Amino acid sequence: MVSRKSEILDQLFEIIEARKSGDVDASYTAKLISKGPAAIGRKLNEEAVEALIAAAQNNPAELAQEAADVTFHLLVLLASLGVNPDEVWDILAKRQGVSGLEEKASRHPADKKRL
Repeated sequence: MVSRKSEILDQLFEIIEARKSGDVDASYTAKLISKGPAAIGRKLNEEAVEALIAAAQNNPAELAQEAADVTFHLLVLLASLGVNPDEVWDILAKRQGVSGLEEKASRHPADKKRL
């Protein structure tokens, strides 16, 4: 069951979509997207490392902050490449009830090379 709080992801993606072609001097999102997917990926990587550090330091409050940053930057990356989060949710829904090991084993060889 989808909770009302999960709707924040859809709302955030709508805001990102609305801002992605905006003024780069007025919008962080527009500025980041204007730099391209590689730059967004580097920022996502930076935020993911910060999340890992917070986890390694056993700091749940900081981890929550960094997880929010990771989520935001992942949504920006998706938007920059025209991927709707619904595509991701559909993939996750298909994986429900399937063991992670089983799911990985079912991927095509080309998919496995990217892991």
